[in-house]
Amino acid sequence: MSFKKLGLSDELLNAIQAKGYSQTTPVQEKAIPYIMQGLDILAGAQTGTGKTAAFALPILSRLQQSESKRRRIRALVLTPTRELASQVGDSFRDYGRNLRFKTAVIYGGVSIKTQKDKLRNGVDIVVATPGRLLDHLNQKTLNLSEIEVFVLDEGDRMLDMGFIVDIKKIIKHLPQKRQNLLFSATFPKEIKSLAARLLDSPKQIQMSSQNSTAEKVKQKIYPVDQARKRELLIHCIKKEKWFQVLVFIRTKRAADKLTKQLNKQRIKANAIHGNKSQGARTRALKSFKDGEIQVLVATDVAARGIDINLLPFVINYNLPIVPEDYIHRIGRTARAGKEGTAISLVCAEEFNLLSEIERLLKFRIPREDIEGFETTQHLNTTNLESKNNQRKKSYRGNKQLRKKLSDNKKSPWRRKRKSPKKEEKNKNKNQRKQLSSKKKKPFKKSEFKKRMAQRRLS
Repeated sequence: MSFKKLGLSDELLNAIQAKGYSQTTPVQEKAIPYIMQGLDILAGAQTGTGKTAAFALPILSRLQQSESKRRRIRALVLTPTRELASQVGDSFRDYGRNLRFKTAVIYGGVSIKTQKDKLRNGVDIVVATPGRLLDHLNQKTLNLSEIEVFVLDEGDRMLDMGFIVDIKKIIKHLPQKRQNLLFSATFPKEIKSLAARLLDSPKQIQMSSQNSTAEKVKQKIYPVDQARKRELLIHCIKKEKWFQVLVFIRTKRAADKLTKQLNKQRIKANAIHGNKSQGARTRALKSFKDGEIQVLVATDVAARGIDINLLPFVINYNLPIVPEDYIHRIGRTARAGKEGTAISLVCAEEFNLLSEIERLLKFRIPREDIEGFETTQHLNTTNLESKNNQRKKSYRGNKQLRKKLSDNKKSPWRRKRKSPKKEEKNKNKNQRKQLSSKKKKPFKKSEFKKRMAQRRLS
């Protein structure tokens, strides 16, 4: 659908055209009309499908229709990470370039004084991470009592990062009457519970089956021994002439180490993770986007919030512990209908993690052996059925096994073993009890008198 059919203003349409867009994505086509009507939204779609524009454009349109000279915060967007907050803030500025609205991006890791100065001068839209927003609320440097639209972006990631308590505190500062928009890549039970409390008769938008990846991501598994992962990565970058490669790794320390090793091989690389200052993270991301460095090594802090046009490769150096994070990682490529490749370097020790991911996706990711890097340990094939179903299946039709399980209600390892000494002690104790329980013969009075007389005589 063309953006012109959505009833957006000329100022917004010109800004959209300047960014090179003309047709809506499916989530934009469905969400924008509902939001412009003032309805609450519960929207789910894969990452990289244009969710930010799906709420930024109608919010700007709504503010434009009821524009006033007095500046106050009318729209609030909460995001889980600094990178995502910065990206969302840029989108509001880009789409609202022809409008007079001001946007403030608030997150930790930078000076709070600069943020206070901007808020004091007046803003219309605030994009923030929960922790720093609460700091401002506690210091009373902003007022949320006139919020008209509240957006919770990447709701599932918010809960994963433990922000639920902060979100509840922030909601208490919002007016009762407002429009609520909840966007999430996945819908676990916690998100549904939060949506039930937050949203008022929401319109639900589900663009694809839950926990699915973008169609144009080409996924591959390269089986390799753990000790040869770095060697294989360097081989592929050089031989295949990969450029703009986003590599996900598990720990901050490993990210720094791999970056040094790549630079020694004359592959320009930089790292981005939680221990880096916000300035260093921003510079690394900018140099990667501008093509100044070839490889960006990142922990899961970058799994969401990095929007790079035409990013061709995402590499999972280590598989994520949480299966859903795999979807968010590979969602950095094949964005906005473009094509991309996601390659995971998997060793035999990571097979359980791979199995969890494939069960979530409900298909087996193709394996591809690289010549010269064959594994010493074979990578097994995933049984796509859930673990619970497998357990039930193994008991089904096996009467002897079921009987054995019902007879032994307590697991063998829970039975207390008695030491030989303790058993002997208990045995002696039982014998003493038996002896004491035997009935004694009654003592006769006549016999007692005889004994007493004998004592006197003696």
